[in-house]
Amino acid sequence: MDSFVIITILLALLFDFINGFHDSANAIATVVATKVLSPLKAVTMAAVFNLIGPLVFGTAIAAMIGKGIIDTSIVTVNLIFAALAGAVIWDMITWHLGLPTSSSHALVGGLVGAGIAASGVSSVHASGVEKIVIFMIVSPIIGLAIGFLFALFIMRGFRKSHPSKINNYFRKLQLFSAAFYSLTHGTNDAQKTMGIIALLLVAEGISTPMDATSFPIPLWVIFSCATAIGLGTFFGGWRIVKTMAQRVTRLRPYQGFAAETSSGIVLAFMAHWGIPVSTTHVISSSILGVGATNKLSAVRWGIARKIVGAWILTIPAAAIIAAATYLAMKTLF
Repeated sequence: MDSFVIITILLALLFDFINGFHDSANAIATVVATKVLSPLKAVTMAAVFNLIGPLVFGTAIAAMIGKGIIDTSIVTVNLIFAALAGAVIWDMITWHLGLPTSSSHALVGGLVGAGIAASGVSSVHASGVEKIVIFMIVSPIIGLAIGFLFALFIMRGFRKSHPSKINNYFRKLQLFSAAFYSLTHGTNDAQKTMGIIALLLVAEGISTPMDATSFPIPLWVIFSCATAIGLGTFFGGWRIVKTMAQRVTRLRPYQGFAAETSSGIVLAFMAHWGIPVSTTHVISSSILGVGATNKLSAVRWGIARKIVGAWILTIPAAAIIAAATYLAMKTLF
C-alpha cells in the first residue's frame, strides 16, 4: 500500500476521532445537564456505545457516502485527502468556537468541493447531494416535533405524580435512553468515515467491488472507524458540551429522556434507510423541542440561531477549504 494512501487513511481516522471528539456533546449533553451522570461517567458510557454501534447495524450509510455523492471514477488519493482536510479544518474551527455543527455535512462538503476542483460540477451526483440537503432540513424538524410531542406525552401521563418521584424515575430511564442514542450516533457517524476509506481503497485498486452495484466495506475498516469514534468521544470536547447542556435550555431528567429517545429513533430509521443525516442537527432540535414544552422563552433562541447559522455554513465552508486544498496540492505536486 502506497505511503500517501496510508497517510490519507490515518487522516480519515483522525477525522473520525475528531468527529467523536466534536460530537461528544450529542451523546452526553442531556445526561450532564440533568446531573444524571458526571461528565466522566457519561462520556465513558457514550464512548463504549459509540464503539458498539457501527458493529451492530449495517453499512448502508457508508455505501451512500462512498458512491452517492461524487463520481467514483474521478476519485484519487489526492481528492480524498483534500476532502478530509476540508472536513477536519472546519470541524476544528467550529470546535474552537464551541458550535455543535455537523461533522457529517463537513465531510459531504469536503467531497463536493474536492470533486468540483478535480473535475467540475458534473462530477457531483446531484440526486445524492439533494437527498442529504433535504434531510438536513427535514431531520431536525422531525427531531423537534417528536421531542416536543414525546415530552408533552410524558407531562400529561405523569401530571398527577410528585415532581421528585418523576425525576427519580426518569433519572434511571435516562441511562438507557443515553445509551440508545450513543449506539445510533456511533452507527451514523462512524459509517461516513467507513465510506470514505472504502472509496479510497476501491479507487486505488486495493479493494474490488464484486459487481457494479456493490460497495465493499472491509471488516478492518469497520473496526478501525468504530474504535476511532469511540476514542474521540471519550476524549470529547467540553466547549460544545457546555453549549448544548447549559446554554440552549435547562433540562429535567424526563426531558433528557425524551430528547435522547426521540433522537435515537430518528437516527435508527435513517441508518436503516441509508440516509446520512446529522446527529448534531437531530439531537439539537430534539433538545429545543423538549425545552419548548415549558414555554418558548425557556429556549435561548439567540444561541439556537447561531447554531443554525453554523449548520447552513458547514457544507459550503468545508467545500471551499477542500477545493483550495486540492488546487494547492495540484500546484505543489
